Order: sequence, then structure tokens, then C-alpha cells
Amino acid sequence: MTHHPDPRPSLGLAALLAFVSMLSPFSIDTFFPSFPAIAQEFDLSAWQLQQTLTAYLVPYALTMLLHGPLSDAYGRRRVVLAGLTLYTLASLACTLAPDFGLLLAFRALQGATAGAGMVVARAVVRDLYAGHEAQRLMSLITMLFGFAPAVAPVIGGWVHVAFGWRAVFLFLVLLGAAMVAISWWRLPETHPPERRFAFQFGTLLSLCWRIVSRREFLLLSLAAGLHFGSVIAYVGAAPAIVLERWHFGETRFAMLFIPVIGGFVAGAFTSGRMAGRVDPGVQCQAGYAISVIGGLVSSVALALSPSVPVIVQQLLIFTVAFGVQVVAPVITLRLLDLFPDTRGAVSSVQAFVAVMIVAATMGAVVPALHGSLLLLALGSLAGALSGWGLWRMAWAAPAR
Repeated sequence: MTHHPDPRPSLGLAALLAFVSMLSPFSIDTFFPSFPAIAQEFDLSAWQLQQTLTAYLVPYALTMLLHGPLSDAYGRRRVVLAGLTLYTLASLACTLAPDFGLLLAFRALQGATAGAGMVVARAVVRDLYAGHEAQRLMSLITMLFGFAPAVAPVIGGWVHVAFGWRAVFLFLVLLGAAMVAISWWRLPETHPPERRFAFQFGTLLSLCWRIVSRREFLLLSLAAGLHFGSVIAYVGAAPAIVLERWHFGETRFAMLFIPVIGGFVAGAFTSGRMAGRVDPGVQCQAGYAISVIGGLVSSVALALSPSVPVIVQQLLIFTVAFGVQVVAPVITLRLLDLFPDTRGAVSSVQAFVAVMIVAATMGAVVPALHGSLLLLALGSLAGALSGWGLWRMAWAAPAR
């Protein structure tokens, strides 16, 4: 099933690629409302409970290095279908886990397989399109994909209230099975056999080192990852923010995720509209500035008054997320163009860098900051400022 490129990106293709990318946000966010129940059943501390995210994210990051090169060697479609199938089985094991140790082990297996769709989707975009059309499609995918983290905790909250926390993982089983079916039906193969090369682990390590050791790649991937981390700090602290700071119930996680995802979707839409109209460097400068302003205003407001209205906090979180997605498609495409012959591997290494930043944020930074909204705002500001600084160091170097 080989796809022949169309002159312009289609909504159907964007929806399909967004669909296969959705496992990660659903795997992270859906069971947030179940945190207290899981902690009670297994007698866990807050730190132990947070490791359900770390156990998922570390294998997720490590296997990111494999998904892209495997798709370069064996084809995009085959890797996606295998990853989705294994993810569905891992989710079923989580549903049935009799103790916390096995739950962590099966969460690790979820993480090891969930990233295939997201990594390969980026490579598919660049297989088919270039320039402004690629940026528009990447932005459209981000818009559609962005609804998943907003919907996931809402669905998880209602499922948990009705049936308990194990039913939340059963929902992920059904979601994974549905993705296997729709991908089998509609996912095109965009990397034909004549463009593939044999997969060798030593070659993979050498290739990954060649990619990550290039100064421009490392600076830009860190810039994008830290910028994304400025929002992920809020996502990782969602149970503390929604349940403890804002005093909402298990079915009200949308109060946090709607501003986050609303900012992502609006930023991605704006990025798509800017494609071909605004210089990419100017676009990145504007996106970073917007996030920094949002983080700075939030920090100052919370320092002056800890009782800042929730709606104001939501608006400022929206602003930070908006800036992230104005920048993200531009940097992603520039990174892919640095190594045009191994785009799957480039997508994998970029995702690895980003997810390691996310894992560190959720596993170490969030447990240290989630007790204070002011500390979270300052952490978000630090991420946006760090990303901006690294981007300025890298952007002057020409893409080759």
C-alpha cells in the first residue's frame, strides 16, 4: 500500500496521522483522576505514585531511538502496526496488574511501544511534502492531535467515577485496538523498499551519535524540548493543581487541560497560517516571546497574590502553550532537513531528547514544585527562557 504524494495536504491524512500519534497523551493523562484511588489501593506515597509516569516515559524515550530507524529499514506502516498491537497488549496487562511492581513493569511496556505512531507520523509528513506544505500539514496534525490531552483526563475521570481505576486502563485497551484497526485500513506506506536499508544496531548507534553530535541539531532539539517542558510542568502536576490547589473533583480535569490544549491548538493554527507569510526566524522569536511573557506575568501575579483567580491562571497557561506551538512546527521541520536521507532517525532522536526532558520534568521537577503554584510558574518561565536562549544560539547556523 504505497502512497503517491498529493499536491496539497489533506484533512484526512492529517486526521489519520494525528490519530496514530494520540497514544502518548492518552497514556499519560487518562488515569490522572485515578491517582488517589491507585495510591490508596497500593498504599503509595506521592513520590511513588509519580513514578507511574517516569516508568512510562523513560522506556518511551529510549525506544524513540528505535522506531524511526526501524521505519527507515522496514517501512513506516509495518512499524506503526507492530507498535500499536504491542501497546494494546501492554494496556491489557496494566488492567489486570495484581500489585504496584507489575503495574510499573507494564507501564514501562506501554511506554516502549506507544511512541511508534508519533515518530513515524513526522517522517511520513516529510516523506510526502516539503516547505510550506509540510509546515501546514504538521500544524494541522498538531491541532487535531492537541484535542487528545484535553479529552483524555475528562474521559478518564468519568470512567473512574463509574467503574474504578482498572476500567481506565481497559479504555486504553479499546483505544489501542481501534487504532490498530484504523491504521491497518487507512495508513499508507510512504517509504518504499527501494529507499530502505538494512537495520543494524551498531549502525543505529553511529547514526544517532552523528545526529545528536551536530551542534545545530542538539541546540534546536533542546530548545524545543525545554520550551515544551514549560507547559509539561503543569501537565505533570495536574492532580495536585486540579484536586488540591483549585479544589475541583475527579471529573473536572478539563479546567486545566482545556487551557493547555486550547493554547496548543490555537498556536498550531497560527503557525499554519504564518507558513509562507512570515519568516521562520521571526515566527520562532515571536513564539518564544509569547511564552516568556505568559510565564513572567504568571510568576509576578502569584508572587503578589497567591489567590489569583483560576480563570486568570488558565489564561496565562494558555498563553505559554500558544507560544510553544507557534514555534514547534518550524523547529521540527528544520531538524528533519538537517539529515534528509534519514528522517526517521532524526525524528526518533528529536523525540528522545524531548521525552527525556519530559521524564526529568515529571519525575524530578514536578514532585519538587507541585506544592506551590508560584514555583510551578517560575519553573515554566525558566523552561521558556532556556529554550529561547538555546534557539538564539542555534538559529544563526544555516540548515544544510
